[in-house]
Amino acid sequence: MDAVLQALADPSRRTVLEILRDHEATAGELADALPIARPGVSRHLRVLREAGLVEARQEAQRRIYRLRPEALIEVDEWLDDYRALWQNRLDALHTEIARGKKAGS
Repeated sequence: MDAVLQALADPSRRTVLEILRDHEATAGELADALPIARPGVSRHLRVLREAGLVEARQEAQRRIYRLRPEALIEVDEWLDDYRALWQNRLDALHTEIARGKKAGS
Protein backbone atom coordinates (compact mmCIF):
# COMPACT_ATOMS: atom_id res chain seq x y z
CA MET A 1 0.00 0.00 0.00
CA ASP A 2 2.90 2.38 0.67
CA ALA A 3 3.96 2.29 -2.99
CA VAL A 4 0.42 3.15 -4.07
CA LEU A 5 0.17 6.05 -1.62
CA GLN A 6 3.58 7.37 -2.67
CA ALA A 7 2.55 7.13 -6.31
CA LEU A 8 -0.67 9.01 -5.54
CA ALA A 9 1.23 11.78 -3.76
CA ASP A 10 2.30 13.39 -7.04
CA PRO A 11 -0.28 15.64 -8.78
CA SER A 12 0.92 14.69 -12.27
CA ARG A 13 0.48 11.00 -11.50
CA ARG A 14 -3.00 11.66 -10.14
CA THR A 15 -3.80 13.48 -13.39
CA VAL A 16 -2.58 10.47 -15.37
CA LEU A 17 -4.86 8.22 -13.31
CA GLU A 18 -7.81 10.56 -13.85
CA ILE A 19 -7.26 10.40 -17.61
CA LEU A 20 -6.88 6.62 -17.56
CA ARG A 21 -9.98 6.29 -15.40
CA ASP A 22 -12.00 7.49 -18.39
CA HIS A 23 -10.10 5.80 -21.24
CA GLU A 24 -6.90 4.05 -22.23
CA ALA A 25 -4.13 6.26 -23.60
CA THR A 26 -0.64 6.19 -25.06
CA ALA A 27 2.29 7.92 -23.38
CA GLY A 28 2.12 10.56 -26.12
CA GLU A 29 -1.54 11.27 -25.42
CA LEU A 30 -0.80 11.54 -21.72
CA ALA A 31 2.15 13.87 -22.42
CA ASP A 32 -0.15 16.12 -24.46
CA ALA A 33 -2.46 16.43 -21.45
CA LEU A 34 0.29 17.30 -18.94
CA PRO A 35 2.55 20.36 -18.66
CA ILE A 36 5.68 18.19 -18.55
CA ALA A 37 8.01 16.72 -21.17
CA ARG A 38 7.50 13.20 -22.45
CA PRO A 39 10.50 11.76 -20.53
CA GLY A 40 8.85 13.00 -17.33
CA VAL A 41 5.60 11.31 -18.30
CA SER A 42 7.52 8.08 -18.91
CA ARG A 43 9.05 8.30 -15.43
CA HIS A 44 5.61 8.86 -13.88
CA LEU A 45 4.22 5.90 -15.82
CA ARG A 46 7.06 3.72 -14.54
CA VAL A 47 6.23 4.67 -10.93
CA LEU A 48 2.54 3.97 -11.55
CA ARG A 49 3.35 0.60 -13.16
CA GLU A 50 5.64 -0.40 -10.29
CA ALA A 51 2.89 0.51 -7.80
CA GLY A 52 0.46 -1.65 -9.78
CA LEU A 53 -1.83 1.27 -10.63
CA VAL A 54 -1.45 1.04 -14.41
CA GLU A 55 -0.53 -1.60 -16.93
CA ALA A 56 0.55 -1.38 -20.55
CA ARG A 57 -0.02 -3.51 -23.57
CA GLN A 58 1.97 -3.37 -26.76
CA GLU A 59 0.05 -2.44 -29.90
CA ALA A 60 2.36 -2.25 -32.92
CA GLN A 61 4.91 0.44 -32.00
CA ARG A 62 2.84 1.93 -29.19
CA ARG A 63 2.16 1.08 -25.60
CA ILE A 64 -1.41 1.55 -24.51
CA TYR A 65 -1.84 2.29 -20.80
CA ARG A 66 -4.88 1.50 -18.70
CA LEU A 67 -5.84 1.97 -15.08
CA ARG A 68 -5.76 -1.03 -12.75
CA PRO A 69 -8.44 0.01 -10.22
CA GLU A 70 -7.97 -3.22 -8.25
CA ALA A 71 -4.67 -1.75 -7.03
CA LEU A 72 -6.71 0.78 -5.05
CA ILE A 73 -8.67 -1.85 -3.09
CA GLU A 74 -6.19 -1.96 -0.20
CA VAL A 75 -6.23 1.84 0.11
CA ASP A 76 -10.03 1.83 -0.04
CA GLU A 77 -10.18 -0.76 2.75
CA TRP A 78 -7.73 1.26 4.85
CA LEU A 79 -9.92 4.35 4.40
CA ASP A 80 -13.06 2.52 5.57
CA ASP A 81 -12.36 3.26 9.25
CA TYR A 82 -12.00 6.96 8.44
CA ARG A 83 -15.21 6.95 6.40
CA ALA A 84 -17.02 5.40 9.35
CA LEU A 85 -15.62 8.10 11.64
CA TRP A 86 -16.87 10.85 9.34
CA GLN A 87 -20.22 9.16 8.81
CA ASN A 88 -20.77 9.00 12.58
CA ARG A 89 -19.92 12.69 12.87
CA LEU A 90 -22.22 13.62 9.99
CA ASP A 91 -25.03 11.55 11.54
CA ALA A 92 -24.53 13.42 14.83
CA LEU A 93 -24.59 16.76 13.00
CA HIS A 94 -27.80 15.78 11.24
CA THR A 95 -29.35 14.89 14.61
CA GLU A 96 -28.34 18.25 16.11
CA ILE A 97 -29.73 20.15 13.13
CA ALA A 98 -33.01 18.26 13.43
CA ARG A 99 -33.16 19.06 17.18
CA GLY A 100 -32.47 22.72 16.45
CA LYS A 101 -35.28 22.90 13.90
CA LYS A 102 -37.64 21.16 16.33
CA ALA A 103 -36.71 23.55 19.16
CA GLY A 104 -37.12 26.58 16.89
CA SER A 105 -40.65 25.63 15.86
